[in-house]
Amino acid sequence: MTKRSPRDGKAPGPPPGAADGPDGARVGLVEWFAPGEYERAECVVQDLRRLGVRRLRTGVSWADWLRPDGPEWYDWLLPRLAAEVEVLPCFLYTPPSMGLRPATSSPPRDPKAFADWLDFVLDRFGKHFEYLELWNEPNNVSEWDYRLDPEWRLFAEMVGGAAYWARRRGWKTVLGGMSPPAPDWLRLMFLRGVMEHIDVVGVHGFPGTWDDGWLGWPTVLGQLQEVLDAHGHAGPIWVTETGFSTWRHQHAECLQRFADAASLPVPRVYWYSLEDLDPYRPTVDGFHVDEREYHFGLRRTNGQRKLLYRLWQQPDPAIARCARPGAHEREKSTSLVIGGAGFIGTNLAHRLVQSGRTVLIYDNLSRPGVEQNLEWLRERYGSAVRFELGDIRDRFTLEQCVRSVREVYHLAAQVAVTTSLADPREDCDVNIGGTLNVLEALRMCASPPALLFTSTNKVYGDLADIELRREGMRYQPVDARVREFGVGEQRPLDFHSPYGCSKGAAEQYVLDYCRTFGIPTTVFRMSCVYGPHQFGTEDQGWVAFFLKQAMADGPLCIYGDGMQVRDVLFVEDLVEAMVLAQEHLREGSPAVCGRAFNMGGGPDRVLSLLELLDRIEELHGHRPAADFGPWRIADQRYYVSDTRRFTAATGWRARTSVRQGIRRLYEWLRGAQPVPAAPLAGSGGSVLVAAKAAPGGKP
Repeated sequence: MTKRSPRDGKAPGPPPGAADGPDGARVGLVEWFAPGEYERAECVVQDLRRLGVRRLRTGVSWADWLRPDGPEWYDWLLPRLAAEVEVLPCFLYTPPSMGLRPATSSPPRDPKAFADWLDFVLDRFGKHFEYLELWNEPNNVSEWDYRLDPEWRLFAEMVGGAAYWARRRGWKTVLGGMSPPAPDWLRLMFLRGVMEHIDVVGVHGFPGTWDDGWLGWPTVLGQLQEVLDAHGHAGPIWVTETGFSTWRHQHAECLQRFADAASLPVPRVYWYSLEDLDPYRPTVDGFHVDEREYHFGLRRTNGQRKLLYRLWQQPDPAIARCARPGAHEREKSTSLVIGGAGFIGTNLAHRLVQSGRTVLIYDNLSRPGVEQNLEWLRERYGSAVRFELGDIRDRFTLEQCVRSVREVYHLAAQVAVTTSLADPREDCDVNIGGTLNVLEALRMCASPPALLFTSTNKVYGDLADIELRREGMRYQPVDARVREFGVGEQRPLDFHSPYGCSKGAAEQYVLDYCRTFGIPTTVFRMSCVYGPHQFGTEDQGWVAFFLKQAMADGPLCIYGDGMQVRDVLFVEDLVEAMVLAQEHLREGSPAVCGRAFNMGGGPDRVLSLLELLDRIEELHGHRPAADFGPWRIADQRYYVSDTRRFTAATGWRARTSVRQGIRRLYEWLRGAQPVPAAPLAGSGGSVLVAAKAAPGGKP
């Protein structure tokens, strides 16, 4: 709908062809900007396009307008946003110099000054919107300090006067959203005469985050509608702000709260917000007074898209089905696989169910594509595979899952060295904090389940002291014993990179909980694993990544000279080792309990990057083009696992040859899914390879 403004401008509609979003045109977003955030506003515009969002609610601050850069900022912002979406501006915040006290939440000394300012702003920007919202959460003391206006008389004079003139001039008015929803306060607005100038009633609600004693949306909206009906007011109710804070990583509940809001019988719903709040900025309540304030976004401040963003951007029935929470699914599960929707977890769950176990998969689905693995397991095994959408940083949900099982495989992690370099705190929170949550959940059990934890060979550092020589297309150790057996567990730990530190610290916790608390645990220090259900992103398996680049005709950038060596282990052989380890843990074997084992293909399954290119050429008919970049932090030029300790303890041996394994992965990749275009250079986390951008910037 559009309107004719008194200034002959026509309010623009949504851009042609814009999508309605996941639940129709009713659902918009809320995003607030500070003066000067030009770059962030452009990023938000790009996100709105990606998400197909047609409506945006944003703030226009009276206080910011009086800053030296205020008019210039809004001269740019409002036309820019209105060119993309239908804007609902919320006019609010008293200039401190004009308040009864120096605060933006204060009533102004002269209530009419607000209407005067608004009249001026409508002259300047009114052609860019049809509706305007008058203040924000006026029954919230942080937004309107009603202690200075205990009967809302100043508020009524201020907003009533502004609404009167706005309607006289042709705009439609929205009463600032009540938070919490308050029928008695709405009655007071009728008593004060405000509502005769209001077209739409705004309401806010944040069930699951705030609003203790929440009565449910039907009750809340019904109570407000009764007040409107009693006074003969025909205007609709809009939910001008609702959302859910993921500060405890409860993404399943976030999806449910969104679904509840999107299905409400109201003309409009605005979801707060697109982006998490900058952690270095204060909220209206102060700097980190309430941590929940900082985590309402569809994506994090580092750009990482949360699960709701992914569903909004491209509604995927597989994700939606996987994301349905259900505590009943935790019952009678014999094996818990944390991080079980990933590559290794899928293969492990497949093997466990085939052996008669019921598997509970606990995963946050943060890696795009893993829902395909989960769907594959469920279609194949039905109720034998259960699922809980959860994050290992959410210790409360995790504790409930651990109670119902007899064995635990902890595979969840932040897995990339480069990601750890970009965000060491996140790496620490996931790998150390998450693992401690798992261990504490086990410790709370009367009879703790056995735990297998997957660590990494990065706990040995860069292995720079191993003297190497070049032989053909690979490095080989000068020391004949290392060349014959590989790197053994007796080697001193030497954590390099934040990733090495976090995984190393986590594994030491795992081993100590066996020693100190008697919980049966063991650790696998993993080398390179490959096989089916590996999607071949840069930070999840360089063998699969090479193959997919070749299949997509995508070039590679290899960090180093390509002669670095790894032992590679086919995933089925790894799964066999995991099952054996758990059997020995349940038996209380001292050869396995509280021990760490190097786990890989060993000296018989060794491969350099250049040699893999040759294998790909044999399989695929041509090899991907490769350029070479500088060595990256903590890269090991040679690492081969000495697996003799685990073989002695369990009798395990790897069985799949390198040639057999690569062929099987290649055939799976060809048949499993379309091959996507190569990712942008530097987008992943491998210390070995990256996609190389082709001419013109396109991969």
